[in-house]
Amino acid sequence: MTGIKTTGEKKMMFFSGRAHPELAEEVAQQLGVGVVPTKAFDFANGEIYVRYQESARGADCFVIQSHTAPINQWIMEQLIMIDALKRASARSITVIVPFYGYARQDKKHRGREPISARLIADLMKTAGADRILTMDLHTDQIQGFFDGPVDHLFALPLLADYVGEKVDRDKLTVVSPDAGRVRVADRWCDRLGAPLAIVHKRRDKDVANQVTVHEVVGEVKGRVCVLVDDMIDTGGTICAAADALFAHGAEDVIVTATHGVLSGPAADRLKNSRVSEFVFTNTLPTPAELGRDLDKITVLSIAPTIASAVREVFEDGSVTSLFDEQ
Repeated sequence: MTGIKTTGEKKMMFFSGRAHPELAEEVAQQLGVGVVPTKAFDFANGEIYVRYQESARGADCFVIQSHTAPINQWIMEQLIMIDALKRASARSITVIVPFYGYARQDKKHRGREPISARLIADLMKTAGADRILTMDLHTDQIQGFFDGPVDHLFALPLLADYVGEKVDRDKLTVVSPDAGRVRVADRWCDRLGAPLAIVHKRRDKDVANQVTVHEVVGEVKGRVCVLVDDMIDTGGTICAAADALFAHGAEDVIVTATHGVLSGPAADRLKNSRVSEFVFTNTLPTPAELGRDLDKITVLSIAPTIASAVREVFEDGSVTSLFDEQ
């Protein structure tokens, strides 16, 4: 006999960075496991130290970290966590990124620009990641940036079902805030049986977050309009789109987005907007001042969806089957 046989079973271990521990705890609870105790702190000069309190040898390891502000710190922490698992002889390393940082920099608009979304994928692969599990990428092409399996999850079923239960579907119109989101908005229409409208906009290429809305294509007068987007950052685009809908006679506007980045002037824009409700998932933590002061923000938990995908990956099942009905 030239070898040794083992009878050991597969072992799952679940790890979390410090960016969004509430979501990590929810996912772990859905999975019926505990988050592995981890010692993590910053040195005086900002360097990050990570050490796991349990052995990860031979385990299938899942590392969750949402790229929230300060985004560069949490990306670096996740890379260090991946490297630590690789050097601890983990059997496999799956990186869970509910919000993928730098996803908007997915192509070159002009010369001498980076493709930062590709850089993030390269960094994760170099650190030791075998697989990425993420939620509602800014563009589908980012899946091809990583040299390995990418499980792309969608918040559409969660968000659409929530809206569908609240609104009279006979009065509902799904609205894409720009041409780039039409395909996603069309899926909403199929799920809710609603017509589609589009807000045509133009960005100032030299000024970040500067948007000029031109016109609305589709029937919105007297309708309850649901604006669907992947993320809301400063709120300029979505609030301008909502104003355009009201100007064209919309009865009400509800905004849904998977990722509530909500940075800079977003708080004031959301408070002053005529939008009746903003619906997000908890892929990112909601800023304290908004969660406390703005009652028209609704946050839905995406933890069950992530946990189901993790279970399918661990058990060699099908993540696609979770969204087959789309």
